[in-house]
Amino acid sequence: MSYPYPEQKYWGEDGEVSAVFRPATTPPNLGESGTGKDATHYLATTATTRGEFGLYRVEMRPRAGGPKTHFHKRISESFFILDGTVHVFDGVRWVDARKGDFLHVPQGGLHAFRNDSDAPADMLLLFTPGAPREEYFEQVSQLGHASEEERAAFFDRHDSYFVE
Repeated sequence: MSYPYPEQKYWGEDGEVSAVFRPATTPPNLGESGTGKDATHYLATTATTRGEFGLYRVEMRPRAGGPKTHFHKRISESFFILDGTVHVFDGVRWVDARKGDFLHVPQGGLHAFRNDSDAPADMLLLFTPGAPREEYFEQVSQLGHASEEERAAFFDRHDSYFVE
C-alpha cells in the first residue's frame, strides 16, 4: 500500500535558513551522561519540528527499570537501540533489543521497556506526531506523592494509558 506525501507546509520558492544543529557534545537536558545515572537528551522537540515529531536520546543506567505496559491514543512511539540491551515488550512478548534493533509501536499498541541488564543502555525514542514529552520526562519522577486523581490527570494529559 502506498501513501501520499504529507500536506505541503512550506510555500516559498527559494528555501530558507532554518536547520537546527545540535553537537554531540551538548549535555543532556535531564540527568548526567556517563555518571551511572539516567540521562535524556532533547534532540528534536515538538517545538523544533513544528509538531511533526519528537526525537529523544535516553541513556539508561544498569538495572534502570522502565515504564510498565501502556499505550498511547494520539502518538506512535519508536525505539532504536544505540548501545547495550533494552528489554522491550511488543504487546505479545518481551525481547532483548540490542544495538541496531528497532521497534515501532503505532497508536494503541501495547508496549513497555526497561534496562534489566548489568550494563548501561542507550536508545533513541521517536514520537509521531510531535507531542510535548519534555514535561512528561521532567515530571514523571515526581509523582510519588501525587494522589490517584493527580496521577490519572498527569498520564491522561501526556497520552499514557497503563494496563494491569
